Amino acid sequence: MAPKKAPTNVNFETHPSGYKHLKLEVEGPVAKIIVDIQEDKGLWEGYELKLNSYDLGVDIELADAVNRLRFEHPEVSTVVISSGQDGVFSSGANIFMLGSATHGFKVNFCKFTNETRLSIEDASAHSDQKYIAAVNGVCSGGGYELALACDEIYLIDDRKSTVALPEVPYLGVLPGTGGLTRVTDKRKVRRDLADVFCTLAEGVKGKRAKKWGLVDEVYPSSRFDEAVEQKATELAGSGNANRKGVALDALEPTIEEDSVTYRHVTLAWGAQTRTATLDIHAAKEAIDVPGDKELDANWYPLRLFRELDDALLRLRFNHPEIGLVVLRTHGDPARVLEMDKLLFAHQDTWFVRETTHFIRRTLKRMDLCAMSFFALIEEDSAFVGSFLEFAFASDRAYMLDEDNVKVALSDMNMGLLPMSNGISRLATRLLDDDAALDALKTNREPFAALDAEDAGLITLAFDDLDWEDEIRLATEERASLSPDALTGMEASLRFAGPETLETKIFGRLSAWQNWIFQRPNAVGPKGALSLYGQPESPEFDWERT
Repeated sequence: MAPKKAPTNVNFETHPSGYKHLKLEVEGPVAKIIVDIQEDKGLWEGYELKLNSYDLGVDIELADAVNRLRFEHPEVSTVVISSGQDGVFSSGANIFMLGSATHGFKVNFCKFTNETRLSIEDASAHSDQKYIAAVNGVCSGGGYELALACDEIYLIDDRKSTVALPEVPYLGVLPGTGGLTRVTDKRKVRRDLADVFCTLAEGVKGKRAKKWGLVDEVYPSSRFDEAVEQKATELAGSGNANRKGVALDALEPTIEEDSVTYRHVTLAWGAQTRTATLDIHAAKEAIDVPGDKELDANWYPLRLFRELDDALLRLRFNHPEIGLVVLRTHGDPARVLEMDKLLFAHQDTWFVRETTHFIRRTLKRMDLCAMSFFALIEEDSAFVGSFLEFAFASDRAYMLDEDNVKVALSDMNMGLLPMSNGISRLATRLLDDDAALDALKTNREPFAALDAEDAGLITLAFDDLDWEDEIRLATEERASLSPDALTGMEASLRFAGPETLETKIFGRLSAWQNWIFQRPNAVGPKGALSLYGQPESPEFDWERT
């Protein structure tokens, strides 16, 4: 299959009323996500979504459902994911979609799908919403990876249904959404058994699946639905009836040929080769205090980071030619610090806490973008507190050495917004300097440019005479470097410190899946992925590297 140009107008906003492939049902403390994928409604032409296989369009709906459950239905404490089709839970990512997609699209697809799986685990860890995978049919590849993201996996014992990760024997690639890592690190499946499982194309069923730790319970067909319902009810308990949900309205940005403009965020491109600008604006008015006024999705912190999240996804998928993002903040720093005080002081309020978790996930999305970020701290900037995280998340932060240009820390920089490595961006920057980190933990004084440079808060400071030339040279140089080398370099440098399940998943995805997806053994004319579904067998280059 010759790769096609991936769609460049993907819209990441949706709503349950417009879902094509999922059904979201809420009954008190229990919610159900029913996967019933429509074969003829793929994201682009050329493939059919048979056997409940999914593409990016399906995963956009799943990501939306998980997020809406956290904000719109916080009373829910158990979510059951099941199939609406007989005999199949999900056969995973659609192989013909992958085979016909560009390399970049394949990798970005896997990355987005991973982030969605992680959002399920994050909801379980932080939002009192436990997930059950009710595997009521064949469950393979990305379908089993979806199940692996859940807290519990229940498998129907009908002598046909199996769980499987068949990518290695069938396609010559890896489970691209964290399957290998979750099998070993999350479910603690023994290495030798995992080795057999991941090379057994037909998968494992029934009692053996439970014995090996691949599922939690196995129920016969005659009582599967009843057993799942009973387990879900027990796990849900009384739910969180004291929480009142908040509807997530559409963002509706203004989209033009060279920009996407939201209320608080503007993304633009075209002024400099392979470079985009991302402008983030502080609140112009006082931010509503939780408790004084009923908050909704227009509450500034939530609205801002929903806009930024959408902009980052549009950058990834719709503008793959962009290699460098120049990031600026604007407005009154006092507004940002005011926002941070509210966020930090009201963590016992579920909506504020949930908003904080969303901010954390959005910043992680930025960390994982395969493009360079340069933060420019100049006049009228607002790089303080949580906005200073944008500079910490950037590959470089340049600061203008002028008396009225300052940066400052807040309590939000001290661990409430950790990276995928489990520690704050500030702690990651100062990984081997505990004394410097300790000195900053209680320091809330503004830093001038040279002091910020000495403290490790920025990369370099330039005075007004050098600023324009230095920034121009830095951005032009960055945009001229190999995008492949930069992607590898950034992914290696951004995640210093501890390794976690998340860093393992994305590190292996960036390195191994990126490599495998370009190898002839997978995508060449005689590669396993290219010949999937054909009578011809793949031909491999047998040299190991």
